[in-house]
Amino acid sequence: MTRARIDHVTTLTAPAVISEEATPTTPTSKFLQWLIMAVAVAMSLYHMYVAAFGPPEAIIFRGTHLLFAFALVFLMYPTRPGRPAWRAFDLLLLVLGAGMVLHIFLGYDAFINRIIYIDDLTRWDRFFAVTGVLVVLEGTRRVIGLSLPLTAIAFLVFAAGFTRVTPDVLMEQLYLSTEGIFGSTLGVSASYVMLFVLFGSFMERSGTGQLFMDFAMSITGHTAGGPGKVAIVSSSLFGTVSGSAVANVMVDGPITIPLMKRTGFRPPFAAAVEAVASTGGQIMPPVMGAAAFVMAEFLVVPYAQVAVWALVPALLYYIAVFVAVHLESKRYKLAGVPRSELPRFWVVMAVRGHLFVPVFVVLGGLILGYSAPRCALAGALACIPIALLRATTREGIGWRNVLDALVDGARNTLAVAMACACAGIVIGCVTITGLGITFTQVVITLSQNSLWAALLLTAIAGIILGMGMPTTPSYIVMVSLLVPAIIKLGAIPPAAHMFAFYFAILSAITPPVALAVFAAAGLARTSIWDTGWEAVRLAAPAYIIPFMFIYEPSLLLIGDWTTSATSVVTAIIGVTALAAGLQGWVLREASWWERVLLLAAAILLIKPGYVSDAIGFALLAVVIVAQKLSARAGVARRGQ
Repeated sequence: MTRARIDHVTTLTAPAVISEEATPTTPTSKFLQWLIMAVAVAMSLYHMYVAAFGPPEAIIFRGTHLLFAFALVFLMYPTRPGRPAWRAFDLLLLVLGAGMVLHIFLGYDAFINRIIYIDDLTRWDRFFAVTGVLVVLEGTRRVIGLSLPLTAIAFLVFAAGFTRVTPDVLMEQLYLSTEGIFGSTLGVSASYVMLFVLFGSFMERSGTGQLFMDFAMSITGHTAGGPGKVAIVSSSLFGTVSGSAVANVMVDGPITIPLMKRTGFRPPFAAAVEAVASTGGQIMPPVMGAAAFVMAEFLVVPYAQVAVWALVPALLYYIAVFVAVHLESKRYKLAGVPRSELPRFWVVMAVRGHLFVPVFVVLGGLILGYSAPRCALAGALACIPIALLRATTREGIGWRNVLDALVDGARNTLAVAMACACAGIVIGCVTITGLGITFTQVVITLSQNSLWAALLLTAIAGIILGMGMPTTPSYIVMVSLLVPAIIKLGAIPPAAHMFAFYFAILSAITPPVALAVFAAAGLARTSIWDTGWEAVRLAAPAYIIPFMFIYEPSLLLIGDWTTSATSVVTAIIGVTALAAGLQGWVLREASWWERVLLLAAAILLIKPGYVSDAIGFALLAVVIVAQKLSARAGVARRGQ
């Protein structure tokens, strides 16, 4: 593959972020196409205006966000694609969804002056409460599948049929309060997610996707197993834009997976590398997955603080994967791509390096203390002008790019918007029934007051929940039901929330239902199960990292810098040793006893404490010395 060919492929495979669960249908009617475009552009412009000049009342802002989402969902995800007769049903659902929101808007004075749970509901209140819940469930099903709506229905059945909560109180909780559908999770989608998705859309439309890929190829493509390392670097960069594991795979994989196979990587391993690397994008600052913004809302902290907490766990995640790929390459003597076929680093930076500026705009704004939505807006507005600054990136940039970015931003927010509205039903049921307290007591009882056992239960629950749900609702359910138990048993709130966030993400690469693995295996044309188990082996350190920062919060950069620095260094060495033990290679192939020592050293180095660190270093040194002596003996024998 020539360098020109690599550049050409890169240009073609940087589409906008795609939905993880469903693909919207493009209507054949020109009128509907224009209508969808108009609604999507209006939605994006509305949220940009709000980010610049401040939001209205919470219920108005969240309701408007949901109103736009309903319109796009029922226009873009028809009941029966290609069957115009069913359009009447879609229109009916759209009218009911709009009516549910407009009923509050038109009676806003009555809404804000009524005394909740005391004033009686009107017939229209009851009608729109019921139809509103049904429309939210159906809209969510169309965009992200059945799992979350079925979960919400289970909570509704429990609240209505197995508790003393009356139907009127439940309807009021879910519809006429900010503790249900119009709760804080929908507010996060409206305030944060929409703007950062827009930022990602503008970056893609300004040509940043090609910069990410060329940048990764120029710095790692020539090294041992270079295409695998390219996948890691480029996926971490794409992750700052999309926050979606499957989207990262579909953008990055068509380039990196064929390159990995070409240079000798086994197809399941190549697919696993891309899946694992893409999944980590959701914990990669500065722009993380949508659940990170929900976490900031739950913990009442600035989003920049969440990004700081995530920095070291993300670093450990990618170091572990990078080391595993490097050792796999050494084991099978896999070469990189010839330098003649790769873009040169300084040429890449000279030609396209200025496209990194919008990322630095967002980072700088967050550091200076500006709100996250305003920083995302500034970054989005900077993308096209920055691309126009130089002739090398100006070609093809015009008003159509701006229009497409606005449309993409609205479309790509739908999955999160509907998931957050549906998760509000779950949260409303949990809150009004006291189920969260009951569940906390159950977890504490099952774990017998052991924090470690409670963490294990939470990790398993997170992976199971994430099998059928996107990260955001999976995290929200865990926070409602499981995180309080972890906190009660001694974990600090930031670490407990990060723990839930981490395992909600890891479900994307954990069999049997692993969406990122499915996407990557399809691109590699290999077995889903083989790819899944390779992904688990590659990401094994990632399953341990959350336990690390629960017991050592300094890994979240909480506490004094001396302790944090020491913890970070030993953790890096620990995950490296763990990757080496699992891959069975350090300087050469490791014997069984060397692998045992490597795994023991990893656990001791990962565990906080000076004594355990010292023993871990000693075990690691024994393995390295043994491998060096063995290598010298082999050289001496060959020389005789």
